[in-house]
Amino acid sequence: MEILFILGITVILALGAVFINNGRALGIVNFLGHLVIAAFSLRIVSFVIAAKQAVSLFNFFYIDALSGIFILTISVLNIAASLYSIDYMNKDLTEGVITAKKFKTYYILFNLFAFSMFFVTVVDNLGMIWVAIEATTLTSAFLVGFHNNKSSVEAAWKYIIICSVGITLALFGTILFYYTASAQGGIRSLNWTEMVLVASKLDPRIIKTAFLFILVGYGTKAGIVPMHTWLPDAHSQALSPISALLSGVLLKTAIYAILRFTVIVNKCVGASYAGNLLIFFGLLSLVVSAGFILVQKDLKRLLAYSSIEHIGIICVGLGIGGAIGFYGALLHVFNHAVTKSAMFFGAGNIVKKYKTNNMNMIRGVIKTLPFTGIVVIIATFALAGSPPFSIFISEIIILVSAFTKGAYITAAILLLSIAVIFAGIIHHISRMVFGRRPENMALSHESAGGKTAFLFLLVFICALGFRIPHLLNGLLVSAVEILKGV
Repeated sequence: MEILFILGITVILALGAVFINNGRALGIVNFLGHLVIAAFSLRIVSFVIAAKQAVSLFNFFYIDALSGIFILTISVLNIAASLYSIDYMNKDLTEGVITAKKFKTYYILFNLFAFSMFFVTVVDNLGMIWVAIEATTLTSAFLVGFHNNKSSVEAAWKYIIICSVGITLALFGTILFYYTASAQGGIRSLNWTEMVLVASKLDPRIIKTAFLFILVGYGTKAGIVPMHTWLPDAHSQALSPISALLSGVLLKTAIYAILRFTVIVNKCVGASYAGNLLIFFGLLSLVVSAGFILVQKDLKRLLAYSSIEHIGIICVGLGIGGAIGFYGALLHVFNHAVTKSAMFFGAGNIVKKYKTNNMNMIRGVIKTLPFTGIVVIIATFALAGSPPFSIFISEIIILVSAFTKGAYITAAILLLSIAVIFAGIIHHISRMVFGRRPENMALSHESAGGKTAFLFLLVFICALGFRIPHLLNGLLVSAVEILKGV
């Protein structure tokens, strides 16, 4: 029943935004609601690990260890984003940047967005996963174009059009999967649990073709190169807490959908077909993002291209596969989510203070926003893959898997790309943080809520660099078994 509580509370929070008139009270209620959702998420994930079995409800909802990783990631980031939003949105309201009606709209859309992301991860039917991913596009598009100016509206339309083309291709791939499942497998269902059981009977030619459509279709939503063109615009125009959710979890829901189909493909034609495709697109994403990061001038676009880089790293880990590769890639899903969210929160504070995204116009952040400046420096080194932070661990695991499998060229390209991106990100961020402060720029007060959101994320960023908790490790190990088809 926890599944129903997770989904139901997000709907209640969306409806509650209509009736609560006090801005700060609405933000606090929203934050407390997502704390409760996280408690239910933790409870159901703990049960899946302890019982070593999936949770099924009404032959419609289905949660296993693979679902659990993404549910946990969404829950954690919703807590952080809702906490950060309290002061971030209230400041816009009190300064007259947005109206009270617009303020309420934000929280309605925030929770509908959260509902659609959770829904992706808790349904068994592959067709309903497609519907839920399309719903994430529709709800988040309004948040991308929230300020209703020329740039944000253009970014929102670009996001909708490109992702809708991608999702159409994914629908065609899903139809092909259903066709061969019904023709060769003898089933009349798109339930993943049923299709996995007959995967070995499916037509390999159709499965290979169908997976190409799935990878390109959902890969568009995941921001995989060359289907990534919507992502820098959307991330740069969205509100900062929404940018954190877009990068941290929205892209990962598309990866989740790809993984569900990958398990079926591997059982039908072997692991090398999907693996090679994922490695190719992953490395391409890394190389392209490295080039754009080096020449970038816009702070939020810099972080957007960093998201493309890390999606590429995840794809490489999944493509290499095996126990080590899968483990590292799934751990990287969580590590990147919390680290990138901290960076987008920092970017939000910086942009609000300096009134620009142009990194050439931003200097002396450590003197104008001391707490934000310190957190951004820590998160920058973490995002770039420095020890002793969490991303370093998952990247090392993926590199070890590459060397273990003898994929030396893949490992070399991965290492070179990470090194170039490391240099680029450190260069850009250090200039902003440590440069000369503008003469007319005074020291700013930083809200307690914003600081708490940063500290909440820093706990994960730092702690996971030293030790992976028992619950998360158990979840990862069980999820690896699912991806291996055991």
